[in-house]
Amino acid sequence: MTKTADIHLSYADLAALLQKIFVRNGVSEENAKILAENCASCERDGSLSHGIFRMAGYVSSLASGWVDGKAVAEVEDVGPAFVRVDAKGGFTQPAMLAARPLLIEKVKANGVAVLAIRRSHHFSALWPDVEPFAEEGFVALSVVNSMACVVPHGGKKAVFGTNPIAFASPRAGAAPFVFDQASSAIAHGDVQIAARAGHDLKPGMGVDRDGQSTTDPKAILDGGALLPFGGHKGNSIALMVEILSAALTGGYFSGEFDWSGHKGAQTPFTGQFFIVIDPERGGNDVFADRVAGICDLVLEAGQERLPGERRHLTRARAAEAGIPLSSENYEKLRALAES
Repeated sequence: MTKTADIHLSYADLAALLQKIFVRNGVSEENAKILAENCASCERDGSLSHGIFRMAGYVSSLASGWVDGKAVAEVEDVGPAFVRVDAKGGFTQPAMLAARPLLIEKVKANGVAVLAIRRSHHFSALWPDVEPFAEEGFVALSVVNSMACVVPHGGKKAVFGTNPIAFASPRAGAAPFVFDQASSAIAHGDVQIAARAGHDLKPGMGVDRDGQSTTDPKAILDGGALLPFGGHKGNSIALMVEILSAALTGGYFSGEFDWSGHKGAQTPFTGQFFIVIDPERGGNDVFADRVAGICDLVLEAGQERLPGERRHLTRARAAEAGIPLSSENYEKLRALAES
């Protein structure tokens, strides 16, 4: 078996393999399908830090008893424009999809609605959560906190998670404008990938266990911490994410939950928050055209590409040639499916 040989799987075949892994590890068929499609989408679109790279961690979390793969979320209608969900200790994506019909109903009725998910385990990237809303013509914003691994600006102890924020908007004549970025200087998954590959990071991304700046990803993971992006500005965004995704939803702050009794747990037990808007309520009838116009101005000004463009190019290649996997990774997935 050579590590460099690539195997190309269709999206459907990869999702089916991942679904089998989830089911074999205690996830209900319905939840497994949702999680598998999410993970396969990330791999297909080149978001490798949230694709199959994560599968071993998900299996480990399930095996530890930390996350309930069979959880059935409880959806609560708590206001004209407010939906609340108790994920019951399960993954976020099934909880979000359970609430989606009611959320869309409220957006269409009121022009805007929010969704607050608590007692949920953060799973994967955020862009797959918001992009479908933009494909239906809505504007969507979502934030989620995670595990404490980011030191506040000027601080000495990790308080925040990587605390990403994702935004999606319709755009005339093109795929939706979507961005998904951490409030830390680098995503935690990218640090893990760099550590495994033996690559150094750029300066200013993290500190070691003594609080000293380091470019060694292993030193960051071994008792160190990440830094907010942009110093105090990223720090403010990280704090906002904690407030919206934990304080407002009733979830845990990034440093508040205790998983020490669940050896192998790797999925943060937190909360997630959504705002979804019907842009037609703005009254200008040309929202998507205006979005396309400002995006064009950005490109004309010299920016090489917009967020998400590389993802769509990678998605198109995968549709033609399949999703590339190394034979080593493919065999690891097969082993997880059969174990």
